[in-house]
Order: sequence, then structure tokens, then C-alpha cells
Amino acid sequence: MQLTGIRVVDLSRILSGPFCSMFLADMGAEVIKIEDVDEGDPVRKQGILRNGYSLYFASFNRNKRSLTLDLRSDEGKDVLRKLIATADVVLDNFRPGIMDRIGFGRDEIRRIKPDVVVGHVTGFGQDGPYKDRPAFDFIAQAMSGFMSVNGAQGEPPLRAAPPLSDLIAGAYAAMGICAALVRRERTGQGEEVSASLVDSMIANLAFLASHYFETGEQPLRTGNDHGLVAPYGLFEASDGQVAIAPSNDQVYGKLIDALDLSHLRDHPDFRTNAGRFARRKEINALVNEKTKQQPIAHWLEVLNAAGVPCGRVMGLAEVFADPQVRHQEMKVTIEHPERGPLDVLGFPIKFTDDPCRVHRVPPDLGADTDAILRDLGYASEAIAELHRKRVA
Repeated sequence: MQLTGIRVVDLSRILSGPFCSMFLADMGAEVIKIEDVDEGDPVRKQGILRNGYSLYFASFNRNKRSLTLDLRSDEGKDVLRKLIATADVVLDNFRPGIMDRIGFGRDEIRRIKPDVVVGHVTGFGQDGPYKDRPAFDFIAQAMSGFMSVNGAQGEPPLRAAPPLSDLIAGAYAAMGICAALVRRERTGQGEEVSASLVDSMIANLAFLASHYFETGEQPLRTGNDHGLVAPYGLFEASDGQVAIAPSNDQVYGKLIDALDLSHLRDHPDFRTNAGRFARRKEINALVNEKTKQQPIAHWLEVLNAAGVPCGRVMGLAEVFADPQVRHQEMKVTIEHPERGPLDVLGFPIKFTDDPCRVHRVPPDLGADTDAILRDLGYASEAIAELHRKRVA
């Protein structure tokens, strides 16, 4: 696998950091998840539980090993130092300064392992006036401008249901860590990589930011309509709604031909996208008048055949029963020897020759502690003493 032989010491918890390390683990890295001796990652107790086991935790912690450590103790810190000395990557998602406070700031980690890649996922960044503020996804969605452009005009700003900032920041951090590992291979030098929830959401504002940079105006919330293109969005079929996305003039031409609206091609109001956009309600009404005459299945067949992007709005039951989703294996069943089958999301990155796979079940709290300590040179008596003191 792509990252086989890379050891990641993962001090992160909740979602953004574990999502990052999950990508690395899926690509073959050995991820050692450091958890509190008593409680572990708080996500272990969140979401739907099966006999006390969190399926939410399982979804983001496959392919990892779990080592419990009390990092408030000198003995726990000694274990972590020994572990970092064997690591290629050290990852955390604490607020800036926390790693320094527990004795593992940048200089100390570099002293232990000069060529290590250090990864951080934070709310607002490693420095700046907000660096010490706590942050969660909802705050990042609000403060990035994302909520201000999401939803429908005349209605309140709206968050996206998935924790987008955690997921995007985690993915960016994983990409940065991979790039830093390539740089280390070339130069022999370590690197420090940072991604933040707010920055990551801002980076995804796309054309909405371009609009603001050019005009100085706040983009209007457009709901399911597109902020640049018309017609575009959800249209009525005889048995529900169909999503249609003709993103340029060429595809618009295919759409009106497929809808038997070819007479609109030279209509002065609708000849250009600018004209259609200015009369969005009118062009949408004309498209709706046609689409509502046939069921969704009809339009999926006709429009896809014509080369017009379209689809039905699917609930999760439909998504995971869909033949394309099943073919892409976006639901993976992990056969856990003690918990039974666990359904988790599949791998979004596909490799042809060496695909991602589940090679470790999501670990129980501290499941790998003894094995990792033995690998670090601890004798059985020393391991038993660390357990007795609740250090590991």
C-alpha cells in the first residue's frame, strides 16, 4: 500500500484529526492512536451504540491501533518520547500551545526526531488573533462565510448537515502530510503542516469568493438555484423532483432539445446565460412545465441520453442501494470478531493497482497498548507496573 512503512503517532480526537489519520491508515500507514486511559476518544460514546460500542467511532477509526497513555504523568510522557523517536508523523488537533504545555512542542518533537512531519488541525490556525479560541464545525461554518451563502434568499443562513469543516480540514491535512513526506524523501528534512477548520471552509467558497472579490458585494443565497447559471436546480416531475444541471450554453442547448423546447434557442430573452440568469424564474417555469408531464425515471433516461447531467434526490436508503454506489463500494462491512459486522463508509480515493482496504478493525480502547510497549522495549514487569499506576 502507498504509505506502508510510515508510522503516525495520532494524538487527535473527535473528528478532524481522526478523519485525517483515517486517510493515512487507509493508504497503509501504521496509525497509533493515543487515547486517555480512562475515557478514550469522546466519540467512543457518541452516536448510535451497539452494546456500548459507537458505530460513529468505528466509521473514522478503522485501520488504527489504540495505545492508552496518561500524558499528565512523567512515565506516560517517557513512553510518548520513545514512540515519537520511531515515528514519521505526529498529528494533533489541539488548540495552539497545548502541545507545548504538555511538553511536546515543535522544538521538543524535532529534538526527539529531527526529520519528523508534524501535522496540526486547528479551529482558526496556528497563529493570529483567534488562535486560542475553541471551535467546532458549526462555528467554522458560521465564521467562514459559508452559512451566509447557504440556504435560500429571505431565509436565515443555513449550516450543512454533515460536519464539513472537520472533514475538509482533515482531508487537507492528510494531503499536506503526504506532500511533506515526499519532501522529506527528497531533502531529508521534516516539516510542520497545519490546516484549520475556518481556512478550509473559506478555501471552498469557489466562485462565491470570486464574485465578492470582483464586486465587493455579498452573494445572494440562491437555494437550489445556481449562483452563475440558469436554468439549474430541482424541477418538478409527475412523481417528484429531478435535479438538472446544464452548466453552460452547450448543455443548455441539449436540455431544450430533449425537452422539445428548441424554439427557445433563439428567443431574445434566453439566448445567452446572462439573459436566462436575469429571467431565472421565467426559464425555470418553462422547464418545469415540461418536466412535470413525465415521471422522474423518464427524465433520467432522456436527459442522460442527451448528455444533460441529472439525477433524483435520493435518501440514504436509496443511496446505499444504488447500483453505482454499490459498484464503487461506498459502504464497507467490517467483520469485527467481537462486535459483529460493522457497516462504515467506503474509500473515496480509488487506486487501481493497490487499492485501499480494511486491514485492521476499529480498535477497542487500549487494545494494542501491550504490543506497542513491547515493541518499544518495555519488559512485561514494566508494562504491568504502568498498568498498575494507570499510566497505560
